[in-house]
Amino acid sequence: MSVAEDDADLVRLAQSGDVAALGVLLGRHEAGMRAVALSVLGYGPEAEDAVQDAMVVALRRVGEVRDPASVGSWLRAIVRNNCRMALRASRPTPVAEPEWFALPAGTPTPEEALDRGALRDWVWHAIGGLSEPDRLVTLLRYFSDASSYDHIAALCGVPVGTVRSRLSHARRTLAEGLHTSATAAHADATASADARWREGRDMIAAAMRGDFDRVVRDSWWPDAELLVPGGRRGGRDFAVRGMAKDLADGVRQRLRNVVASRDVLIWETDLISPPDDPDHCPPGALWLQLLREGRVRQMRLFHPTPARAGAQPAAA
Repeated sequence: MSVAEDDADLVRLAQSGDVAALGVLLGRHEAGMRAVALSVLGYGPEAEDAVQDAMVVALRRVGEVRDPASVGSWLRAIVRNNCRMALRASRPTPVAEPEWFALPAGTPTPEEALDRGALRDWVWHAIGGLSEPDRLVTLLRYFSDASSYDHIAALCGVPVGTVRSRLSHARRTLAEGLHTSATAAHADATASADARWREGRDMIAAAMRGDFDRVVRDSWWPDAELLVPGGRRGGRDFAVRGMAKDLADGVRQRLRNVVASRDVLIWETDLISPPDDPDHCPPGALWLQLLREGRVRQMRLFHPTPARAGAQPAAA
C-alpha cells in the first residue's frame, strides 16, 4: 500500500470516529508541518503555535477533508496559512484554513461541524479534562469571538504571554491525548450542548421581558460578582440595574452562541441598538460566566469585534 493510500485509509477511519487513526496521521505528518512553519517563521514560539493550531484545526475538521489521499498537503497548507497570517499580524494569532479549502457561503461553521463530527465526543471530553485556566483560554480561542490573544488576556486578566503559554500547554495536552486515550468511550456531548443552548435562550428571553432579576436570583450565587468594560464591578443588584438601563434605552439582545464546560459558560449575543440610535451599542456581547456547583460565581462582560454570525452551541 502506498503512503497516499495509507493516509486515505487513516483519514476515513478518523472520519468514522477512530481517534487513534487521527493521532497516527498527525504523528506521521508533524515533521513536515513543522518544516513548513520553520521555513516561513524561523525558530521560535510562533512556528510551534502554527503547527499546534493546525493540529487543533485537524481535530475539528478532519470530517471535511475533500481528498483523503492528500491530507498531508492539507495539513501543511493550514500551517502555511497560519504562518502567513502571523507575518501579516492582522490578527494576533490566527487559526486559518487553506485558501483552497475555504468554505462556501452557507457551509456549517467549525462549531457546527464539530457538533456533528465523529470526533466530537472525544474532543469535548479532552477539553473538559484540561485544567480550568487552560480550558478557559481554549474555549475562548477556538469557540468564541474573543479569539485574539489580546481579547483573551483582557477577559482572563492575565498577560498575553500567559495566554500563549496556557494555549500551548492545552494544545500539547490535546495532541498527546490522541495517543493515550483515543480508544476510550465518552459521553455524547449533544444532549449537554442542547440543554445549555435552551437554558441560555430561555434566560436571555426572560431578561428581554424585564425579568432579569429572577434569572440572577435563580442562577447566580448571592455573592456573585459582575465585571464590566472599563473596570467597574458590582454584585447581583449591579447586574440587574445594568440590564434594566439597557432595556430602558431600547437595547435588545439575541443569543447567538453558547460554549460550555462544567465550570465555564460563555454566551455570545447580538446587541440590537434602538432604531433611532443605530450606533448606541457595539454589535455583540460576550458573557463569560465562571461557575461553582452549576451557579454563576463571577460574570465578565466583554464586547469583542467583529462579531461572528451563525455559531451554534457547543459543550465540553
